[in-house]
Amino acid sequence: MEQAHSTTCSVHDQGGYMKKPKFYIGIDIAADTFAVSILTQENSLVARKEEFANKNGGFTLLIKWLKQCKVKASDTVVCMEHTGVYMEALSAFLYAKKFVIWQESALKVKRAFKLSTHKTDAVDSEQIAQYAVRFLDQLQPYQPKSLRVERIKTLLQTREFFTTQLTANKNAKKALERKVANVNKVISFYRSNIDSLSKTIKEMNEEIKLLIDEDSFLKDQVNLLMSIPSVGLLLSANLLVLSNGFTQQLNAKKLSAHAGICPYQHQSGSSIRRRAKSRQYGPKILRKLMYLASISLRMHHDKFKKYFFRKVEEGKCKKIALNNIANKLLKIICAVLKNQQVYILGYRSVSPVLLKKS
Repeated sequence: MEQAHSTTCSVHDQGGYMKKPKFYIGIDIAADTFAVSILTQENSLVARKEEFANKNGGFTLLIKWLKQCKVKASDTVVCMEHTGVYMEALSAFLYAKKFVIWQESALKVKRAFKLSTHKTDAVDSEQIAQYAVRFLDQLQPYQPKSLRVERIKTLLQTREFFTTQLTANKNAKKALERKVANVNKVISFYRSNIDSLSKTIKEMNEEIKLLIDEDSFLKDQVNLLMSIPSVGLLLSANLLVLSNGFTQQLNAKKLSAHAGICPYQHQSGSSIRRRAKSRQYGPKILRKLMYLASISLRMHHDKFKKYFFRKVEEGKCKKIALNNIANKLLKIICAVLKNQQVYILGYRSVSPVLLKKS
């Protein structure tokens, strides 16, 4: 999903137009090391270093090496593939040194090049730098999340892992209870795990709420979201993380595509006429929460219940009708955040033209 960045970066002039950086740095990151290549605007190789340690000592050596190559942060873009926790420390370090950081999807970088016979970290780092040269107009500068948002993100990810484990333990216990052989001792082990996981998940919910309540702005935004039917703490917290603490405006269409619930048409000529369907990729947690929220709306909200059955009568399958409800919910979420007003049950937008006529 595209993100809005309020901070101007060094590769932009005061008028907001992109200035061509002098140097393009590509970094290929692994767990323990990273390789670096430096290119110019003309796509010529300035220097390449095959191995730095992926820790503070290696970061310091990188800065010394860049100084030797006469590379300054003010006229440089650093591009790296999004590798999760492996890139976090280096990104934060370079950001503190005033470099413009570009974290790009590894798949997008891969698709930009034809398959080659050689694949090494050094070759990959040069390709990443070439990608930055070719696609500079798509640059989305990295902005670090606040520590509070990072803590909430970690809690949500860990909670989801424990929830998966809890479900697995419950399913295993249920299966064992049907066995003819006496397995009471094993069942007691599962019961113990289930009780422990349930308690931990409850404590994590409380910790997430506490972190949100300690920040008055975050608390107000989450309360706005939770005024919407079927939107609870977990969905609100995931949207909080996605918008970097609600500092970036959410767009319903982009959010739908990002979550993997946007239906795409599949038609060609007169012979291919497939049903529109979502691609089911993107953040699984957000997609799952949107699906659960759409089920809740269908069951407990009259307006959405009527909408659901109307679409089913028109020939749409139930899953697509639920997907439509999820997309409608996203529009409501974005509208509530944009207008900074709580959800009003039964609210209808009136055209100014109609008001004038009346």
